[in-house]
Amino acid sequence: MSLLTCIKDVWEFNRTRTLATLDEIAKQPDPTAVLGWRPGPGRAHICWQLMHIGVTEELFATERLFGKPPTFTELIPRFKGGSTPDDNILKVDQIYEVLNASRQHLLDGLPQLTEVDLNRIPESGLLKDRGWTFARALQIINWHEAHHQGQAHITFNLWKNRA
Repeated sequence: MSLLTCIKDVWEFNRTRTLATLDEIAKQPDPTAVLGWRPGPGRAHICWQLMHIGVTEELFATERLFGKPPTFTELIPRFKGGSTPDDNILKVDQIYEVLNASRQHLLDGLPQLTEVDLNRIPESGLLKDRGWTFARALQIINWHEAHHQGQAHITFNLWKNRA
């Protein structure tokens, strides 16, 4: 099995966990209230965690890996790394849309990479600035979703057990 196939399989598994969390939230009487709940003052809500997964993946799927302009340009400043979560909570359907589209953009771009490319650092951009090979970038996408899905999941559990 090639590394690209393996990474793609892991991404698929990770996304099932992310969508399972969103599916459970969608079943709640007021999903928007759940998505906007914060575990403490100044902490990120679930909407931000899930949208951050989608927006970050979109940035990798476009400009960071393949030099293309990203979609969801109005959402990127709100949910990219370093942004401050606001109180404008998106609907469940909007979150599904971003997660599904950003994943599709990533999968559409993946065939542009070969096993040889994986050991190469791009000639410009964020990956070059950080000294990341294409393989490292693909691994980070994998870790990033699991990290933020875990944060969304624990925040949802805290919401379910709030006093």
